[in-house]
Amino acid sequence: MTKAEKVQYVMVELERLYPEVPVPLDHKDPYTLLIAVLLSAQCTDKRVNKITPLLFAKADNPYDMIKMTQEEIKAIVRPCGLSPMKSKGIFGLSHILIDKYNGEVPASFEALEELPAVGHKTASVVMAQAFGIPAFPVDTHIHRLMYRWNLTTGKNVVQTEKDAKRLFPRELWNKLHLQIIFYGREYSPARAFSLEKDFITAEIGRKNLS
Repeated sequence: MTKAEKVQYVMVELERLYPEVPVPLDHKDPYTLLIAVLLSAQCTDKRVNKITPLLFAKADNPYDMIKMTQEEIKAIVRPCGLSPMKSKGIFGLSHILIDKYNGEVPASFEALEELPAVGHKTASVVMAQAFGIPAFPVDTHIHRLMYRWNLTTGKNVVQTEKDAKRLFPRELWNKLHLQIIFYGREYSPARAFSLEKDFITAEIGRKNLS
């Protein structure tokens, strides 16, 4: 099975399984998505979606967010973990959005990555899901599956992202990264890996041996 054949097989199967891919984090605009993605670091989307309504009931925009203290924010987001860092980031980036961007979230990788507690992955998610700009955020599921599918060396997420962008059509990046995440959660979780369940990995391996 050539690499091009693997790529085509993966795309066809993921489209069959997940023709529609809702954004996992509940939000109403770029700002609430940015906050939700920041909170999702080392936390499940399910838990984030339970916490953000509590936070957004008090502040769903940067102007209201800076009226809260960092301690108040931390108390609300504590169940998401890393609350000192996350609350500081939320408070700090809200000030910057007001001071530099008139309270709006900038549609720029460079500008987003300059915000406190916002790394490349968070910026990529916001660019893809809030602004529809092609990006390929790599989480643990994508990193793991790209390696299992022999589509990357798996050395680090930076290399995995480069390989994904090189192999898959740019116009599919935004949908495809979510499809791979959904597949990883349903068929190939890290702690319960089974070739019987993870049929894409099994089929690629079988065809490579035949």
